[in-house]
Amino acid sequence: MDFHRNPSTNSASSSTSSTSSAAAHHQPPPSSATDNDPMHSWWESVSKQRSRILSLAALLPSDGVAVSSLADSDRPAVSLLSSPSAYSLISSALSSPKSGSGSDRLCQWLYETFQSSDPHLRLLVLSFLPLLSGIYLSRVHSSDSSSLPSLAGFEAVLLAVYSSEAKSRAGKPLLVQIPDLSQPSLYHAPRNKPVDDRSRQSVGVLSPPLEPHLAVKSTKRAIIVGTALDCYYKQVSQMPAWSKLDFCKFAAAWAGQDCPCRTKLDRDEDNHHENGKLNGNGHIRLLREDSGFSNGTRSGDGDEVDYEDDVIKEVVVVEMNNLGINEENLETKGVRIPLPWELLRPVVTILGHCLFGPLNSQDVKDSASVAVRCLYARASHDLAPQAILALQSLIRLDKNARAAATTAATVTTNASSNANTPSKAKKPEILLVSK
Repeated sequence: MDFHRNPSTNSASSSTSSTSSAAAHHQPPPSSATDNDPMHSWWESVSKQRSRILSLAALLPSDGVAVSSLADSDRPAVSLLSSPSAYSLISSALSSPKSGSGSDRLCQWLYETFQSSDPHLRLLVLSFLPLLSGIYLSRVHSSDSSSLPSLAGFEAVLLAVYSSEAKSRAGKPLLVQIPDLSQPSLYHAPRNKPVDDRSRQSVGVLSPPLEPHLAVKSTKRAIIVGTALDCYYKQVSQMPAWSKLDFCKFAAAWAGQDCPCRTKLDRDEDNHHENGKLNGNGHIRLLREDSGFSNGTRSGDGDEVDYEDDVIKEVVVVEMNNLGINEENLETKGVRIPLPWELLRPVVTILGHCLFGPLNSQDVKDSASVAVRCLYARASHDLAPQAILALQSLIRLDKNARAAATTAATVTTNASSNANTPSKAKKPEILLVSK
C-alpha cells in the first residue's frame, strides 16, 4: 500500500509528533503495566487481606483484638491461618448453638471472603470447611434437628464452594485411567505378548458432571458437601494441623463410635501371624467371648449390654495403644450420619493424605488412623465394597508404616547405646617371627 506525503504539512506534523513524544514522558504508565507490576499486585493483595481480617475482628467478641493485630503482618491471611488463638475464637463462634442461620454474620463473612479472587483469602475460608461441614451435617442428622434454627448460613458457604468447583470442572466428570495389566509398565512386564488394543482401555468415573444448585436439598446434600471436600482436598497440603484434626475427629464421629470392628483388621492380622488359625473359608475367625461376641454375633443377653460396651472400649484402647496411639487424647466431634459414596469418597481421600502426608504432625496421623478404622467398621456393617477395599488398604499401609518407624527407632536406639557403651581395651597382638 502506497502512502503519499504532503510537504506543506511536513513541518507541522513533525512539531506535533515531537510535542506528543515529550508529553508521553510525563504521562502515567498504562494500566496493563501497573497490573503486571509484582509489587503493586502484592500490595493490593495485602490490602484486601487486611480489610477482610479487620472486618472479621469486628464480628468476634472483645478478644477479637488478637485477630485484628494479625492484619499488620506482611502476610495477614497466612498469619491468621497459623494462629491458634484466632482459630479458637472462630471455632467457638461457629460452634455456638445459634450459628449457621441466614443472619449469621460470620457465615456471611466466609461467603463474601470466598468470592474474593485472592487465593490466600480463599484458602483461609477452605481451612474452616471441615469444622463448618462437620457442624452442619451433625446438626442436620441429630435427633432434635426439627427444633434447630435454620442453617441457611452454612448452606450458603457450602454452595459457594460447590459452585466454584462446578465452574472449574466446566461440566466435565472427574475421570481416572484404570491400569491395564496386559500392557507393560515401569513396574511389570506382561507374561503374554501385549496387544495394542485401545478399546480395552478402561476409564473410571470418580465424580459425574456437576449440576448447578441454588439450594441444598436433602437428596443433593451429600454431593454438595462431598464436592466442597474435593475442593478442600486440592489445597489440603497447605492446610494447618488444626484443620486436619477437625476433619479427622468429625470423620470418626460420622462413622459411629465404640464398635469392636474398628480394630478387627488389626486383631485378625496379629492372630494370623501369631497363631495362624483359619476357618474353613481361609479367614481369621473372630471369637470374642469376653465381650459377648461369638463369630461376630452379639449375645442375646440384655443384662450384659453395659458390660459388653465397657469391654469394647477397653479393647479399642488396647489396640490403639499397640499401634502407639493414645486415643484418650483424640476426642471425637459430631454424630453418626449417613455416608453415601458421594460423601465417603472425598473423606477417604483426605484421610489418606492425613495418614501419609510427609509434613503432617504425629497428632494428625494418629487422629486419621482412628478415623480410618472407625470408617472401616462402618463400611463393614453397611456392606460397602468400595469403601471396604479403600479403607482396608489404608489400614494395612498405616500398620506397615508404623512398624517400619518402630523398627527404625529401635535400630537407632540400639546403635546409639552401643556407641556409648565402653568396650574393653584389646590386648596388643604379639607376632612371633621365626628366623
